[in-house]
Amino acid sequence: MSAKLYKILLILGIVITLSAVPVFVLSYDPPKELEVDFFDVGQGDAILIKSPMGQNILIDGGPDNKVIEELGKNLPFWDKQIDLMVLTHPHDDHATGLIEVIKRYSVKKILYTGVVHGAPNYLAWLEEVRERKIPLIIIDRPQKIVLGDSCYLDIIYPTKSLLGQEVENLNNSSIVAKLVYGQTKFLLTGDAEAEVEKELLDVRVDLSAQVLKTGHHGSDTSSSEDFLEAVNPKLAVIQVGKDNDFGHPSLRILKRLERIGAEILRTDINGAVKIISNGKEIDRK
Repeated sequence: MSAKLYKILLILGIVITLSAVPVFVLSYDPPKELEVDFFDVGQGDAILIKSPMGQNILIDGGPDNKVIEELGKNLPFWDKQIDLMVLTHPHDDHATGLIEVIKRYSVKKILYTGVVHGAPNYLAWLEEVRERKIPLIIIDRPQKIVLGDSCYLDIIYPTKSLLGQEVENLNNSSIVAKLVYGQTKFLLTGDAEAEVEKELLDVRVDLSAQVLKTGHHGSDTSSSEDFLEAVNPKLAVIQVGKDNDFGHPSLRILKRLERIGAEILRTDINGAVKIISNGKEIDRK
């Protein structure tokens, strides 16, 4: 082979190799993952869901503005959009942080029950929603919110409208939802107590889930034995403040979770909890 022909073939080989690289990059489709972040916001709840399709869903906002710090850690600096905000119920330890979120992020839609509550922070949140004309969707029955292929939010409670109603125990007005991605499931219970758990058991809702957001910060008003057995979680996340005044989580509930074999993750001990799903299995990060 002449030196000239060798050089031509070498150059041609390099060109073919380089031209193939962009094709690989453009055609490569990385595995799509669901990420669920249970924020450490002290004595309160705040959960960020990052769907495989790129949506940001925020469920509750905790008792203060710490949720803003947590969002900053878990979203790129340029991502200032919350595609869906959910307020499970209007107690301060769930609603207060959402006020500042609305001021700093572009919130596209909000789900809530419309239950009546006169707490100043809840009213301030509603005022911010009205000023920015964010669409409010009333949850008045079980329904499914499709996020994309094999991924959806299945709202299983409340089963009737609470719009404009005064409820004696606001914990039992909590929106309860099951997040499903492929074969993996997360049960998110707000502060729903044993009465709601019994109602869901009575109507034979499928409660099974690999991950349980333990109700009412691990209080013994929630997490009945029958309910926990129906869920049978692999992981139980308790969002709770360190040395809180309520004695949460209850030792009785911790023992129940241990008996069913659940790994217990507490934000007061473990800090924020990040769980990833590829649609087939879950992995704690």
